[in-house]
Amino acid sequence: MTREGSLTLDRGLALLQAVADAGGEAATISELAVAIGASRAAVYRLLVPLSERGLVWRDGNKVRLGVGLLRLAGQVLPQLREAARPVLRELAEKVGATAHLSVAQGDQAQAVAVVEPSWTSFHVAYRVGTRHPLSAGAAGKAMTLRPGGGEGWVTSSGELEAGASGVAAPVRGVPGLKASLGVVSLEPLDASVVGPAVMAAAVRLAEVLKQPE
Repeated sequence: MTREGSLTLDRGLALLQAVADAGGEAATISELAVAIGASRAAVYRLLVPLSERGLVWRDGNKVRLGVGLLRLAGQVLPQLREAARPVLRELAEKVGATAHLSVAQGDQAQAVAVVEPSWTSFHVAYRVGTRHPLSAGAAGKAMTLRPGGGEGWVTSSGELEAGASGVAAPVRGVPGLKASLGVVSLEPLDASVVGPAVMAAAVRLAEVLKQPE
């Protein structure tokens, strides 16, 4: 790709992000021009291929996200689940607890990938699609953990299910992804041992998901 083509792609992506950042409100051409530091004419040119692919929708001077993004979004979770499975499998077998990857959906944490240990007598059955508030449970709280906060992981006990204990760590450094990786068990978890293992797994997953520079 030529430098000019690279710059055009970068501006097109910046424009798409600016439309998304407008939230529920439609962004105007002028607002988008200011947001990406381009002229109105440049914004009109960049909108053409995005509109043709259904990624944005224009209504006169206003621009919203297009339904074409739904098709792309529908492919994200399956690919994310596939990438996370080996990391979750290693963690589940090592700790002897159900390992899971959760992502933020608004103010909710949703489990998108779950792997159960193969050698334990019993373990927590944690279903893909399970949701709970970010403010409850280790998985949700880990997503709001600030860099450098605490020991790098979060623990919980009995918050989502009586007798269940959890340890989770945030998955950091992946653009556009707010997620956590953790384990849940019906037996007490030694956070001093499980915490570092969970945090290391979260770091490995982030490395898998990040594109090479």
